[in-house]
Amino acid sequence: MLSTLLMAIAIAFIIEGLIPALFPNKWRAYVLKLANESIGAIRQVGIFLVIIGLLIFWAAN
Repeated sequence: MLSTLLMAIAIAFIIEGLIPALFPNKWRAYVLKLANESIGAIRQVGIFLVIIGLLIFWAAN
């Protein structure tokens, strides 16, 4: 179980690292746009992503 979790985290790091590595200008523009968003909007996106992740995790088991 721990090795599966570590592999999932490793894949997440790889995917997250590919975006700024392949598209640095678009990634920078996205980060600047995100910096101008309200805290509430950022929090809503975070909660939404957590819920989607939990649903996927639940469906996989």
